[in-house]
Amino acid sequence: MKSTYTERYDSRPFRVGKYNWTLVVYPKGNRNDSGTGYISLYVAIDSSTLTSPRQVVPADLRFYVFNKKEKKYFTIQDSDVWQFTINKTMWGFPRVLPLSTFSNLKNGYLYDMDQCEFGVDITIPPIFEKSELFSVAKSFPNKRFTWFIQGFSTLPSDYLSEEFIIGGISWNLRVFRNGFGAHEGKNLSLYLNLGPQELLKTKPYDKIYARAMLRVPNQGQSNYIVQRPLDNWFSPQNIGWGYADFMPLSDLRDSSTGFVRNDMLVVQVEMEAISTTKYFPS
Repeated sequence: MKSTYTERYDSRPFRVGKYNWTLVVYPKGNRNDSGTGYISLYVAIDSSTLTSPRQVVPADLRFYVFNKKEKKYFTIQDSDVWQFTINKTMWGFPRVLPLSTFSNLKNGYLYDMDQCEFGVDITIPPIFEKSELFSVAKSFPNKRFTWFIQGFSTLPSDYLSEEFIIGGISWNLRVFRNGFGAHEGKNLSLYLNLGPQELLKTKPYDKIYARAMLRVPNQGQSNYIVQRPLDNWFSPQNIGWGYADFMPLSDLRDSSTGFVRNDMLVVQVEMEAISTTKYFPS
């Protein structure tokens, strides 16, 4: 640090992967990289270990400075993977620690008067063989499906709507006219299911996130709607989500409430968000 002409210290070569590397320390900072007044740390690849002039070696670097007082390592790492080539053999950080912080013995980086420790982890990530792109859409050309259920009182106890497509996914609605499970005879049960077309092409590990609103509008009072939200993952193992206790059957059987008119019940679903996942390779 007191030298006028010697700016850096190079470690002996060490091997990571198929390549030789060197840890480079600038105790007073690399002035050619705006590092004056800081500790600068870099890693350099031995270009002779590259197999061709066009070869690119991606490397993830994590640098360390030991703090003996706290018995911890100060670490610094970039979020990006650095690309080493024949023309760019050294990467690192010009400003790791301010010299004022590093040189103060009270801070613990220098100990026993004049000792310190630096280190680096080099990880060479494998080439991606498989990847997936997950996205969530919140805007659809037709986000609402309305199901007019005629002859509601004579329906089978378990009844499915026609298949419909929203967000590129096929769906259908499912009603249990007299309720399902513990709610049989007490509540209308209503569910949103993945449609048959979707299940035919869905792989066992596929998952579809959907946020939606299930509704039963009142046919007598347009501003009166029973609605409940969905916020779930759909998959071949869980093809449907909804409510066994969506609404009381007493409200449906009472003609004065307006939910059932001329033996017709109206059910709606409005999609708010649907996910898609693309796999590479497909």
